[in-house]
Amino acid sequence: MMKRLWTFLVLVLAVGLAAGCARTKAAESWPRIKQDKKVVIGLDDTFVPMGFRQKNGQLAGYDIDLAKAVFKLYGVKADFQPIEWSMKETEMKNQTIDLIWNGYSVTPERKKQVAFSDDYLVNHQILVTKVKDNVTKLSDMAGKSLGVQTGSSGAAALDGQPKLLKRYIKNQTPVLYDTFNEAFLDLNAGRIQGIFMDEVYARYYVAHQSDPKAYRILTGDFDAEAFAVGMRKSDTVLREKINAGFKVLKQNGTVAKLQKKWFGAVQQ
Repeated sequence: MMKRLWTFLVLVLAVGLAAGCARTKAAESWPRIKQDKKVVIGLDDTFVPMGFRQKNGQLAGYDIDLAKAVFKLYGVKADFQPIEWSMKETEMKNQTIDLIWNGYSVTPERKKQVAFSDDYLVNHQILVTKVKDNVTKLSDMAGKSLGVQTGSSGAAALDGQPKLLKRYIKNQTPVLYDTFNEAFLDLNAGRIQGIFMDEVYARYYVAHQSDPKAYRILTGDFDAEAFAVGMRKSDTVLREKINAGFKVLKQNGTVAKLQKKWFGAVQQ
């Protein structure tokens, strides 16, 4: 009897400890975030220069710095969690992360699933090619292979305005990649002839190559897009805190300082 009682008590203790370690799920995350002094932010840790791994393994980038600055105002630590980008909304719905903050573009489709903070940066989708492939306009991609990241705003823009680029590419179907790094490996190896992607990433990547002149960047008439922070629609207080933080950081010059650090100039 004593052995059974002891086994029961051990099981109860184990369950209790597991429950204590699990993240508490609630419609409104801010009370938990404030109490724990930690917010979990989901990101693709290959998205240069918004959030990426440096050679020493440390996370860096514009969004990393901006998120830390916003939550520092509230005494909260920003904890960054790398995720599969195509599963970002599911991760947030399951509350394994609190926010999506990594060059996350505001789109009508995404608005159906998540709430957005105020916009904090404007971005464009552009085409990156190698000069040797002689692509000087979008229609020159006729019959050529184009890479895009799965679940990216570039993939959405390609489908949303197919007459601008998608109709020209091989089989009218892009090659899908989990990360832009993988796409650049194939571009440099000649396995694809273009990447349709975020301008902030493309220009930073090209500028940091040993031979930037080997690349060509082409713009089109694709709609401009705004970057914002994604969160659950029930997180109204969290949204208010982030928006208020943006205003403070704009007024005290932090936003301008970070944009100059990562983009070389203040963005609109």
